[in-house]
Amino acid sequence: MAITNVSGSKTVSAAPGGGNSYKSAFALVTTLFFTWGFLTSLNDILIPHLKAVFDLNYAEALLVQFAFFSAYAAFGVPSGKVVEWIGYQRTMVLGLFTMVLGALLFIPAAMVPSFALFLTALIVLAAGITTLQVAANPYVSVLGPADTAASRLNLTQAFNSLGTVIGPPLGGWLILRQAAKTFENVDNLSPAALHAYRIQQAAAVKIPYLAIALALVAMGLAIALYKFPRLDVTRDFRPMKTGEKAPSVWRYRHVMLGAVGIFVYVGAEVSIGSFLINYFNQPNIAGMSAPTAANYVPFYWGGLMVGRFIGSAVLQKVKPGRVLALCAVVAGVLVLISMLTFGHVAVWSILLVGLFNSIMFPTIFTLGIAEMGPLTGEASGLLVTAIVGGALIPEVQGIMADHVGIHHAFILPVLCYLYIAYYGWKGSRVILPA
Repeated sequence: MAITNVSGSKTVSAAPGGGNSYKSAFALVTTLFFTWGFLTSLNDILIPHLKAVFDLNYAEALLVQFAFFSAYAAFGVPSGKVVEWIGYQRTMVLGLFTMVLGALLFIPAAMVPSFALFLTALIVLAAGITTLQVAANPYVSVLGPADTAASRLNLTQAFNSLGTVIGPPLGGWLILRQAAKTFENVDNLSPAALHAYRIQQAAAVKIPYLAIALALVAMGLAIALYKFPRLDVTRDFRPMKTGEKAPSVWRYRHVMLGAVGIFVYVGAEVSIGSFLINYFNQPNIAGMSAPTAANYVPFYWGGLMVGRFIGSAVLQKVKPGRVLALCAVVAGVLVLISMLTFGHVAVWSILLVGLFNSIMFPTIFTLGIAEMGPLTGEASGLLVTAIVGGALIPEVQGIMADHVGIHHAFILPVLCYLYIAYYGWKGSRVILPA
């Protein structure tokens, strides 16, 4: 059986160092999960900030998520091909330096200032994150025994959630705190005064994203110089006769249904996170200011972190599909409770959804690439492409919120959780094509 190095070269022997080499590689790749979690969660700060700066409605403001997550649709499958071409390690490096470019583009976007340029910067940043995810998620899955892949990916995703916990309060302090001083009705400003106002407000993002770019450069160099262990990427794949080609990834039912699962999960998760600040700002919910509401967002993302640490242990003993189905049902019920209530009950029930969201992405992902062997890269690319749900579903919810209100618009995530429950219970069963 062929052994493939993460740089793409073939060999016939395992890596020296064994478990220690795997552990150090696992630790280094885990920092990448933290990084893209941190950057993704900053969108929840950018939405209310840019909404105020450019006087946008909800549907327009949610273009932040639409632009960001559309990159997954555009670059997911191509990134899977890149992994097959240059290997996991070089793909991670490529992703990190693409992210550097995206972060730096925030500076001219703020100087103009231009909402369209902000969206462009987000697309480039997300393109890098997409490339990074296509390489890092399956790499963690195959970095050890197959039966603990879901547990391993949940552990790394816990550090991803740590990034999402730190992102909103830090972003709120760096961006919203400064902007809150001059939030006002801009309708009566002259064109010149309006332009000056927008430049002043948009400037709040320049230093944070410059610092992010420098950190990403350091991480890219670290990944490029690290000697990763060699991995067997054909494990768990049914034997084929000599000369027989592997079936197309599109013929694997659990992969296709898993892609839908990723689509609706990310859509639900991002929809809820994107609306929290504006939701808590509603007089009948909590009447919080934007900076105050930003301090509550980490409870949502913190629930993901705590749940993933717990899930990493639980998934070593309980079948992943059953845990996934149960968590999806509970999450849907909690959203319904928030929709039907007001005040503190509505606030804390929606925040608690994060705890049950926790194991969903890594569990759907590992179920979706199960037994895919040499097709793991392609399956990963397809699943990462499905993250585009984070672009489409929040935008639909934004349109609904403009017409029926934020409260009632949360019915959309409930429908998403119903499908996830089905996938965990039945849709994730592996049925190999004939």
